[in-house]
Amino acid sequence: MKHKDGKPFSQHDKSSKIVPMTIMLVVLCGFSFYLGGIFCSEKNKIKAMDVTKAVPSPKESTIAPLQIKSVSFPECSSEYQDYTPCTDPRRWKKYGLHRLTFMERHCPPVFERKECLIPPPDGYKPPIRWPKSRNECWYRNVPYDWINKQKSNQNWLRKQGEKFLFPGGGTMFPRGVGAYVDLMQDLIPELKDGTVRTAIDTGCGVASWGGDLLDRGILTVSLAPRDNHEAQVQFALERGIPAILGIISTQRLPFPSNSFDMAHCSRCLIPWAEFGGIYLLEIHRILRPGGFWVLSGPPVNYENRWRGWNTTVEEQRSDYEKLHELLTSMCFKLYNKKDDIAVWQKSSDNSCYSQLSNPDAYPPKCDDSLEPDSAWYTPLRPCVVVPRPKLKKSDLESMPKWPERLHVAPERIFDVHGGSASTFKHDDSKWEIRVKHYKKLLPALGTEKIRNVMDMNTIYGGFAAAVVDDPLWVMNVVSSFAANTLAVVYDRGLIGAYHDWCEAFSTYPRTYDLLHLDGLFTAENNRTLGRCEMKHVLLEMDRILRPGGYAVIRESVYFVDAISTIAKGMRWGCRKENTEYGVGKEKLLICQKKLWLSSNES
Repeated sequence: MKHKDGKPFSQHDKSSKIVPMTIMLVVLCGFSFYLGGIFCSEKNKIKAMDVTKAVPSPKESTIAPLQIKSVSFPECSSEYQDYTPCTDPRRWKKYGLHRLTFMERHCPPVFERKECLIPPPDGYKPPIRWPKSRNECWYRNVPYDWINKQKSNQNWLRKQGEKFLFPGGGTMFPRGVGAYVDLMQDLIPELKDGTVRTAIDTGCGVASWGGDLLDRGILTVSLAPRDNHEAQVQFALERGIPAILGIISTQRLPFPSNSFDMAHCSRCLIPWAEFGGIYLLEIHRILRPGGFWVLSGPPVNYENRWRGWNTTVEEQRSDYEKLHELLTSMCFKLYNKKDDIAVWQKSSDNSCYSQLSNPDAYPPKCDDSLEPDSAWYTPLRPCVVVPRPKLKKSDLESMPKWPERLHVAPERIFDVHGGSASTFKHDDSKWEIRVKHYKKLLPALGTEKIRNVMDMNTIYGGFAAAVVDDPLWVMNVVSSFAANTLAVVYDRGLIGAYHDWCEAFSTYPRTYDLLHLDGLFTAENNRTLGRCEMKHVLLEMDRILRPGGYAVIRESVYFVDAISTIAKGMRWGCRKENTEYGVGKEKLLICQKKLWLSSNES
């Protein structure tokens, strides 16, 4: 990948010298090769001594493809079988306890990056396939009994023989998640007609709520930190339910503003009314105007529940009143309430926010200099992000219902440089053709063999839209350095996150069945501020890819051979294929990660 340390190479003036034609050709050839070495070493951080000469195909390119020497990566020790580099408990003691800052992303410096292959747990098996996986997984794939023991009375999961079973229980839904969501649908009729499509579940447990909503046409990002529950997000992904590691602490969540149609907290232990309501302000930012915030657990239904919360009825009444007052000041209104569930709705009327101009108002309105979609290592601010008045069709009531909204050009596409309804339509058509070609090359795509999918550098979510009818879900990743197109992805009813591929993604090892990337190395190579090597990106792909999983790599012919060489060193099997139109400037690598067992396995 590109690195800014390189300096431009200046040609020497040869006009004062007379050189025979034959010598001139030799000099120019050598000089061209030397420039190629400089380019590769500085742009990709691959040393010039590793570059070897290759003969280009005149039909494909006049630039020699990047070649590197063969490499073989060792195994990491077994203690790293569930290594999450940027949320590593081994490093927590280096960071503060205030607002659980230590649980946020803290990535290791370059010199501490692991250049080894993460081993699977002892006894690892290929995951159970969807939809059976929603209700069970192999114990050895996620060998943690903590939740099983601590939450046994709440029916989160149950160990039975070689498997964990997921009965669908939860702290606030002892009768099962189905009955809980049925009650929620009675309170929010919009859950039934396609109005609500995207949701976020903060403090998701093992993601049973998000799993149940899948059958109701609602796509949920289940969010939980790496905490003493050890593996909430890992359990969710092993089940085939969308999930990501994260916590609302001091930094914004990696999502654009006004994206989710619904946010949910079922006794997620987030102190919503503390610190001036700063956590609720983040929920307000990412929730679409007209969207719903659902809370079950303290202090809802305090009149009947306070005895079990080790508190007094007066304290719980005070907490509820404080929470309601705070939500009202943020332009939420109580939408419905019954038993343990309370629902608030974010106002879609901007006139409500006029009161925030009062100098004594709290929370105040955010100033215009604060970019509402800036969400990659952006601190939380104690202010309200007011929806832009010019957006007339981005509130929940104005959005087309699912599934129509998938193929309607969102209003926010015009915020993207060069974005328009025609470019949106062209992108969709392009990916329909590409995915048909991919399925010919990789017959497993579209079957139950592939469930968890990541599009590592999407633009408008075209790849995800083209596979929407397949038994899978797609995490759409938009580079934190690229144009902000993630808002468009959410507006069409898909999910995703911002990310910088110079760092590790917020997930556990072995959590995706398919990784797709379209020109990622070319795009990053042209980036202004690169600081990572190709091998580190590929090693991160190996970390998060399940054994037996696939990678579809669409890339410039300049990078394909180098990628293939590194992939071989990671024990992947790859083959080179033509693109759908056989264009010589690009090639496809269809790779599969092999299942290997640690040399230390008993």
